[in-house]
Amino acid sequence: MPELKTVGLFMVTALAEIVGCYLPYLWLREGKTIWLLVPAALSLAVFAWLLTLHPTASGRVYAAYGGVYIFMAVLWLWVVDGIRPTTWDMIGSGVALLGMAIIMFAPRGA
Repeated sequence: MPELKTVGLFMVTALAEIVGCYLPYLWLREGKTIWLLVPAALSLAVFAWLLTLHPTASGRVYAAYGGVYIFMAVLWLWVVDGIRPTTWDMIGSGVALLGMAIIMFAPRGA
């Protein structure tokens, strides 16, 4: 199922980006060690590499990826930050995922 592979790849990509941004946040806002910037940089490099693995035009990938990123960020809010998403968070995530599905899986003319 190529659709599941695509969504799974988007989810791993979003996780790499979120970790790459969260670690500097911990350093800057929470007073954690500056050494967190090393795994943050590696995570962001992995994020950029993962985006290249999609077999479609980069602009389409970036647009669709945004929908999965929104979903993963709301999941991060719940799992890592311990803040339960609101109904509106969930609706917004659902709309974003629907947009991703339309962009990635719509039939394309030859």
